[in-house]
Amino acid sequence: MLTQLSIKNYALIDKLHVDFNDGFSIITGETGAGKSILLGGLSLILGKRADLSSLKDASQKCVIEAVFNISNYKLKALFKAEDFDYEEQTIIRREILPSGKSRAFVNDSPVNLSSLQALGARLIDVHSQHQTLQLTSNDFQFQVIDALANNYSALLNYKTELKVYKTLQKELEELKVFQAEAIKEHDYNMFLLNELVEANLVEDEEQSLEEEYETLNNIEGIKEKLAEADHLLSEDEVGVITALTTLKNVFQKLATYSSKYEELYNRATSSLIEMDDLYSEVNDHQENIDADPNRLEVVDAKLKMLHSLKQKHVASNVSELIEIKNQLEEKVSVTENLDANILKKSEEITAQESQLNTIAKGIHDKRLKVIPELKKQLETILADLGMPNAQFKIEAQFGKTFFANGKDELSFLFSANKGGSFNELKKAASGGELSRIMLAIKSVLAKYIQLPTIMFDEIDTGVSGEISNKMGDIMLQMSKRMQVFSITHLPQVAAKGHSHFKVYKEDVDDVTQTNLVKLNHDERIVEIAQMLGGTEMSSSAIAHAKELLN
Repeated sequence: MLTQLSIKNYALIDKLHVDFNDGFSIITGETGAGKSILLGGLSLILGKRADLSSLKDASQKCVIEAVFNISNYKLKALFKAEDFDYEEQTIIRREILPSGKSRAFVNDSPVNLSSLQALGARLIDVHSQHQTLQLTSNDFQFQVIDALANNYSALLNYKTELKVYKTLQKELEELKVFQAEAIKEHDYNMFLLNELVEANLVEDEEQSLEEEYETLNNIEGIKEKLAEADHLLSEDEVGVITALTTLKNVFQKLATYSSKYEELYNRATSSLIEMDDLYSEVNDHQENIDADPNRLEVVDAKLKMLHSLKQKHVASNVSELIEIKNQLEEKVSVTENLDANILKKSEEITAQESQLNTIAKGIHDKRLKVIPELKKQLETILADLGMPNAQFKIEAQFGKTFFANGKDELSFLFSANKGGSFNELKKAASGGELSRIMLAIKSVLAKYIQLPTIMFDEIDTGVSGEISNKMGDIMLQMSKRMQVFSITHLPQVAAKGHSHFKVYKEDVDDVTQTNLVKLNHDERIVEIAQMLGGTEMSSSAIAHAKELLN
């Protein structure tokens, strides 16, 4: 509920602070006194866009602050979703700077307008004769029925499952699109893959092939060099082995003269052994090396193929070609398994659809059960409000489409006159009738759910005294379960309030200002008497005012 409202430097308001109570509060004042200014300031708290022209003094900032007790409003989830600091006594502040910049705060934390609007919609419902479009909204009509049907939990469950259903549908569509694209590429990918598979790629193979190619391609030169090495090592007269054998014998002879030559003998012996081993290896290479034109052709072809594949796939080595082959295998596998994946996804959607249908049918059945009761209550209230022939024709057909709130297609028709045809509310009811219908609906809703503070802005305009009396009774009954404000010109309504506030204008230092003051009992008698008989109050008007208040 709204507990405090402070306004500074807004339109004709210089400075205003007022405390509000729960129950039924009345706001009265002469035409042009500034009731619309008060509503305008309140609308800024609810997230309306600011206008620089609203500043009373263009050199000073405008500040509007409201305090709400939200302990019974179940708003913790909203505060968490919007990242607000939750306080049972929540303070909302709007500032309009002389520069035209606007700022909004919730519990002293800055917020954007969309977040403020989301919160404001849960705190105050401002309703006037010109704001009945909500009544003709299909969503609002469903909200009314679902409040009576106690469908809140079922709808939350439905919305959760609907989100899953839509996600599955999106995934299926993406799979089908991917399949269509993949099919186009499948044959080409298969060709590339087969080419790489047939290449029989081996890690680090290219280097060994290049070495083998160099050997085979230079076989005659290698043979020539090996023969030369053989000659240098084994020639009887000048070969290395012959020379080392002679040298070893020399050192062996020296070692018989002195042990200091023994090391030279040992080293010569080791060198001779190494040369004998080298000679054996040269012989092995000579025996095993032969020209092989066929193998050279095979190696050359393999190297050319690898070079071609690297160019085609923009790869720098065989390892990268192997990675590309693996990727192609995965693509081909995915494409070939898409039918199975699509079938599986379709089965998931069918199962989810069945579950959604069950939940939606439960919501539908509960709606059907309460529609007669809603119809009865609305028609009874409207009869009291001077519309004895008002009739509703409300039908919910279980359709085929999954909507945001179930599968029902709602027909909410109205007839104001006996024998008249049923039509949509916006076509069948006048502005005054729509206001009374909205009052009736809000009064019914208040019995079933916790509504926010509601402010009726001259909703009783143009109705008779007896009807206004009934409207006042309805608002008074609603105020037992919620905070209700009524801006009114009718004394029958004004007398029913628990609290009474008056909006008035006064001139201060040749400047017109709007103020709001709470009236005591005697001041209420005067105000209601003036509403009954004008500024020239008669004794009968005062007596009538006292009678109304009692």
